[in-house]
Amino acid sequence: MSKLEEVIGYKFSDASLLTEALTHPSKTFESNESCPHNQRMEFLGDAVIELVITERLYKMFPTFPEGQLTKLRARLVSRSALFKFANAMELGESVMMGKGEEASGGRSRPSTLADAFESVMGAVYLDGGLDAAKAAIERVCKEWIEQVAESPDERNPKGKLQEKLQALAPESPCYQVLEEAGPDHSKIFKISVEWQGILLGKGMGKSKKDAESRAAKDALKKEKWLGGSE
Repeated sequence: MSKLEEVIGYKFSDASLLTEALTHPSKTFESNESCPHNQRMEFLGDAVIELVITERLYKMFPTFPEGQLTKLRARLVSRSALFKFANAMELGESVMMGKGEEASGGRSRPSTLADAFESVMGAVYLDGGLDAAKAAIERVCKEWIEQVAESPDERNPKGKLQEKLQALAPESPCYQVLEEAGPDHSKIFKISVEWQGILLGKGMGKSKKDAESRAAKDALKKEKWLGGSE
């Protein structure tokens, strides 16, 4: 639990809340004990995450209409997005579950991990209030929030580039790390994107995903597959 607290940047005053958040229903059912599991906390966490992300987007894009903000929010609060956040935290290692659930792949099951992420953030809210939950959510989701800020279009630059290139040929673009610089906690990545032997673009970012997105954006700007210039 201390490792998880370090990841989210929050120390619980009431450790029992985190224990409940990390207890899968299968653990309770299998042991026939009356200890609480995380389904109720998951319900609360879902609302807290949506509120925090909604406020962040509202302030980030002051001119966007409701419909566009709703689409952006869906990118950050969908089940697949929550699963990515949980994976980034290595949350599966901390969830307490029944032997049957674990044997069937529960520690890597997207629905289980998404639910656990919601319940952990619900626990942070109960223990420390909205400000604490906001800080924890934004800390874990920082990379993905930055990607939305960089590319608010519903289709990200990598998706756009792939779509354009595959209209010409089935081959996908290839991303390659050119450089890594800086300490582990603050690395900078430089990445190139190539297609059919053509160097389409380059990008730098604080994560590989961010650098790849910037490389794709550079490629879309240059359109070198059409003979575009620098």
